[in-house]
Amino acid sequence: MSDKTKPTSPSNIERRSFLKSSAALGTAAAVGSLSLSQSAHAAGSDTLKVALIGCGGRGNGAAVNATKGDENLKITVLADIFPDKVDASKRILSRQLGDRFEVPDDNCFSGFDAYKDVMATDVDVVLLCTTPHFRPAHLEAAIEAGKHVFCEKPVAIDAPGCRKVLETCNKAKQKNLSVVSGLCWRYHPSVQATVDQIKSGAIGDIVSIQENYLAGTLWHRGRKPDWTEMEYQIRNWLYFTWLSGDHIAEQAIHSLDKALWCMDDQPPASAYGLGGREVRTGEEYGNIFDHHAVMYEYPGGQKVFHYTRQMAGCFNQTEDFVMGTKGNAKILAGVVEGANNWKYDGPSGDMYDLEHKALYAGMRSGNIINNGDYMTKSTMMAIMGRMATYTGKKVTWDEAWNSQEDLTPKSYAWGPVEIPSPIAVPGQTKLV
Repeated sequence: MSDKTKPTSPSNIERRSFLKSSAALGTAAAVGSLSLSQSAHAAGSDTLKVALIGCGGRGNGAAVNATKGDENLKITVLADIFPDKVDASKRILSRQLGDRFEVPDDNCFSGFDAYKDVMATDVDVVLLCTTPHFRPAHLEAAIEAGKHVFCEKPVAIDAPGCRKVLETCNKAKQKNLSVVSGLCWRYHPSVQATVDQIKSGAIGDIVSIQENYLAGTLWHRGRKPDWTEMEYQIRNWLYFTWLSGDHIAEQAIHSLDKALWCMDDQPPASAYGLGGREVRTGEEYGNIFDHHAVMYEYPGGQKVFHYTRQMAGCFNQTEDFVMGTKGNAKILAGVVEGANNWKYDGPSGDMYDLEHKALYAGMRSGNIINNGDYMTKSTMMAIMGRMATYTGKKVTWDEAWNSQEDLTPKSYAWGPVEIPSPIAVPGQTKLV
């Protein structure tokens, strides 16, 4: 696993320089013509070959979505850290996809370096669906190998990872390679139309946004006697910050991404908040929090209030409330209320399929999509919020982006996990 690259001069990577370097990455910009002969394999067929890296539930789902995104596409390679996950994925996908699934045994890879084996194959596209910690290294390897990419969220779990991802996405642009993000609400017809209403002035100027991602609990795989600590943590990756980024990044990033979208994909100036472990206090829940509440402040005075919780038996709600000078909008409900009442009544569609349709349509037309700008900013916004709740401090965007907190373990091996993993204590945990 390659180490993350730290900047030569961290003090120079400030909010304005981030905006300058990331502005080149349009959310769906065409960056030159790419004929299918460049993207399909050398035999001359226009069949796209796709590799899945990360054979869990989301990965299997992404493979199915990929086949719905293009009629002439096959899954030809599987890879995961764990061989049992590869075997399970092969059984599941061969049954679901039929002749759209052609993965021989010698195209099945496992281990920490399995992604490197994938890059040596003749696939055109890789689906990056592993535990988030590994995303920066996998994305870099894919772009270096000349592969188009579908990249699940979040794209990193710390600031060094975000900086690496932004650098890689700029390289992808230079090489005419696709980077389509798994921030799927950007591809939902109703959500797109509602955000268009907001951006066109239907609610006037944005004053504030409230983002609720109040949810129940998720799975836990338990612990087996023959598992090392490394295996135990990766099998239960949700509960360890170095693997998931905490649930504010792994799950609630969807809400933050919609807020960022409404704010023209410009990051906030600062954030402060609160969070902790109220219910999930046992050792089995690693070191993440079970609730976060963060206030993000923009240079123009607009505020984003973000609430996320993973607790059973509580009130649940996922919605985006955008308040303006002339009215309000609810993004997931597809409603505008106020001076310009409006409700979405257009076509629907599966956003998980539609993001793949956009990826392959872009490849075949030459209108290559690069979502690197906003997927990096949304991930960093989530990490910034985590920094604020873990430390109890007010954190600026510059401080977050320049952070030297690198959560990479000393080694990737089946044994102990050599990385500090204390539970954060607001007021005592330091901003690094």
